[in-house]
Amino acid sequence: MSKGILLVNLGSPDSTDVEDVRTYLREFLMDGKVIDSPWIIRKTVVELFILPTRPKKSAEAYKKIWTDQGSPLIVYSKILREKLQQQMDIPVGLAMRYKNPSIQNGIQELYDQGVRDILIVPLYPQYTMSSTETVADKVLEIQKKKFKDINIQFVKAFYNHPDYIKVLAESIREKLPENFDKLLFSYHGIPERHDNKALKAAKTSGLPIETYRNQCFETTRLVTDYLQLPEDKYTTSFQSRLGRDPWIKPYTDHLLEEFPAQGVKNLAVCTPAFVSDCLETLEEISMEGREEFLKAGGEKFTYIPCLNDREDWVNVLAKWLKGWQNN
Repeated sequence: MSKGILLVNLGSPDSTDVEDVRTYLREFLMDGKVIDSPWIIRKTVVELFILPTRPKKSAEAYKKIWTDQGSPLIVYSKILREKLQQQMDIPVGLAMRYKNPSIQNGIQELYDQGVRDILIVPLYPQYTMSSTETVADKVLEIQKKKFKDINIQFVKAFYNHPDYIKVLAESIREKLPENFDKLLFSYHGIPERHDNKALKAAKTSGLPIETYRNQCFETTRLVTDYLQLPEDKYTTSFQSRLGRDPWIKPYTDHLLEEFPAQGVKNLAVCTPAFVSDCLETLEEISMEGREEFLKAGGEKFTYIPCLNDREDWVNVLAKWLKGWQNN
């Protein structure tokens, strides 16, 4: 059975046009694993309270980071795929959970090349229902409807894999400024109820399911152990809140405003929930976060880029994928 790889990242609007952003947000927010309310409630909230105003604001944010080639997340993901393909002798495809290139098209392209055994690689280090789980749901839904004769496997969350930790830590070391006061690990946030659901599922099934929050803190611990950083030189927080429900804490924006009064003047920030730079890293952290910190009295703000298409990251992925190919 011919094998192939499909990388899957989050996705991005097709352009910075407000209508394209609205289409993207509708698909994203109507996912029941993102807003886990009954369909009619989700539809009401999205259509009446979010989509009338948020697309315009988000479009302006996307315009700040958009490149000549398009969305940074898409651009970096394409380069990553190309570099991986150069090291692999089986097809490597790329898809996005939301918008283009779609998962269905990604599977179809591999299928047309004779691939019948596909390894899905969700490009999320930590597992949560609104990232890895929704990718798996969508892939299996498409397989059942369109590709019943293919075999699907998934790469597990790699938040604590030694290879990943080494690459992440080295990428941080390269950009960490001298005499920094604090290194902030800012992860994408999720509602507290998502982690509560994970805990309930673990108790019911008996499986050793780690909450997303615990996975993030474990990534921080492993990286700081590798870098041999003392506890007073780093902390962990969560960003990108949406709505009024409580999200996992502490909140990144609150810490950025509080740090200067605590003597943190030289701050470095990394975003290990993402492997590719995107709106949440480039605009929310490197632009808005920088402004919040400096306005509160901070003096130096260093944003540490995601892994993107680093050679050592490409080599790690190739190592993992070749292991599966040869198994």
